[in-house]
Amino acid sequence: MATLTGTPGPDLAVRPSRDSGRAADGSRQPWYTSALARIVMIALCLLFLLPLFWMVSSSLKTNQEMATYPPAWWPARPQFSNYADAVRTFPFWRMFANSAIITVATVVFSVVSNFLVAYGFACVEWIGRNKVFYVVLATLFLPFPVTLIPMFDLYAKLGWVNTFLPLIVPHLFASAFYTFLLRQFLLQVPKDMLDAARVDGAGEWKIAWTLVFPSALPAITAVAIFSAVAAWNDFLGPLIYLQDTRVQTLSIGLQYFRETQTEDLQYNQLMAASFLVVLPLIVLFFVFQRYFLRGISLGGFK
Repeated sequence: MATLTGTPGPDLAVRPSRDSGRAADGSRQPWYTSALARIVMIALCLLFLLPLFWMVSSSLKTNQEMATYPPAWWPARPQFSNYADAVRTFPFWRMFANSAIITVATVVFSVVSNFLVAYGFACVEWIGRNKVFYVVLATLFLPFPVTLIPMFDLYAKLGWVNTFLPLIVPHLFASAFYTFLLRQFLLQVPKDMLDAARVDGAGEWKIAWTLVFPSALPAITAVAIFSAVAAWNDFLGPLIYLQDTRVQTLSIGLQYFRETQTEDLQYNQLMAASFLVVLPLIVLFFVFQRYFLRGISLGGFK
């Protein structure tokens, strides 16, 4: 409550002034500084969105409009039928289902495995923890081609070629980058809270999934988005292990689309198919962008 002299009491919080013209040290900045920063950011956003806009614009053009010079920024009459024609040109929906299965399984396995390993490095005290973590980080410098031939030979002997297993099973084991990202976030979990839970009789498994996991959702969402994008866009893995068109993914489907139209390639349909391939990732990012950015900003620094 307020005192008799008019001085605000402890429960009357003094709200800071929302003055966007002040710097972090309290000094006032010129108005044009903020305006210039916004103009630069808007210009950069438009620059990065230009390829996506050109893809959508090209997907709605006719072949004649694709060949005009100077090129038109937007078609006179958008041809939405290009999307239907592109889907019918190759087994789009079957490849879409294959990509979705691999992506969902990859995300689930990556989240579970990397969270458990990061929890062990961040929330459990054991001898040599940091030294082992440095060894895990060192695997980031191991080139992928070094392990390519041995892994293919192993999967061929197991009979996993032309199945989803070579693209899913490796994610049951933690990745060094995802483990690092989650560990940096979990290091911010209060140790007193973990110790109190252990004193109350909670086991490590219960603490990890009921106490730590919900508090680490921003970093976990970032790992999920990273793994989803990597699995959805993966081209080399399906190219090596999926030699049957019935199990191939959309990344291979675009190449299949080009091979089926060697004589007269319909670039407008190719742009339509390419936009349909990247559309799920765009939707995924915009839905979870708040958690993604928070997980990167809080998990990348300690």
